[in-house]
Amino acid sequence: MNAAGERKFDIRDSAVQICTNMDWDNLRVFVALAREQSVRAAATALGVSHSTVSRRIDAFERDLGVRLFKRLPDGFVLTPFGEDTLQTAQHLEESVDGLQRRVRGQDARLRGDLRVTMPDLLAAKLLMPDLVAFGERYPEIDLEVAISYTPFDLGRREADVAIRITRDPPEQLIGRKVITFARAAYASRDYLARHDPQHAPESVTWIGWDDSTRHPRWVRATTIPNAPVRGRMNNAMVQLAAAKAGMGLAMLPCFMGDTEPDLRRVPPGRPETAWDIWILTHEDLRATARVRAFMDFMAAAFLDHRDLLEGRRPQG
Repeated sequence: MNAAGERKFDIRDSAVQICTNMDWDNLRVFVALAREQSVRAAATALGVSHSTVSRRIDAFERDLGVRLFKRLPDGFVLTPFGEDTLQTAQHLEESVDGLQRRVRGQDARLRGDLRVTMPDLLAAKLLMPDLVAFGERYPEIDLEVAISYTPFDLGRREADVAIRITRDPPEQLIGRKVITFARAAYASRDYLARHDPQHAPESVTWIGWDDSTRHPRWVRATTIPNAPVRGRMNNAMVQLAAAKAGMGLAMLPCFMGDTEPDLRRVPPGRPETAWDIWILTHEDLRATARVRAFMDFMAAAFLDHRDLLEGRRPQG
């Protein structure tokens, strides 16, 4: 205590001793907010509400009697004591996460929770029947599918298995490349009836992705290199909907375009190699029975879809 009766901390105090008395949920919220630097982003990362993060951080600071963050207009910034506490908190988090992974990794039961992350296009346009079949074969495994295009941290148990479209999977994960899928240019039948990409390429436009120019590199590599990009939609499911509605030409995975009755490949219709699909998990979870069962089941499912994935089933 100082002369004013206030509790005084020296930043060199043992953070370990402080952390041993922390509420573990508050500690996780603290670490997430330190990483994300905004309440909204931390809430999203933790899968909780905005108010839960704010409430727990306020309670955490009251318990410690110090400010861990400076509240600034553009986000939360750690105070010197917050920085010191974060180092110990991260070590504790890594130790607890590692212990929980190793415990889960010894689980030989084909039941329990299983959290899988994958992009929406794989879940909705390819794997949903296989996810249903997996649930029927293993009724005691409670499958949760978390849709994401950004990597989940499997080391922090944000997911047990990740199905990723990538050429460069994270080095800290283990798994297998199951297949390389193909893509092609698609347009609606109505659009192709009104436009002739082969003989009147000036009459068509491409639906853009995150392009900053009207003639991006991927367009210049197609058989219609001079058609401009109009509009930008950086999600494959939205690209699919736009092409079906007649907005223009879309470059889509063949497993999406070839299963849509309203779409046709743009002549000459040749598919091209696109991206690899990987099934990944953390090394500590590789021996978990439900993780192994899911990875093996999905790898077989992808191979069952080989012709569709590699573009050998065009419409019409």
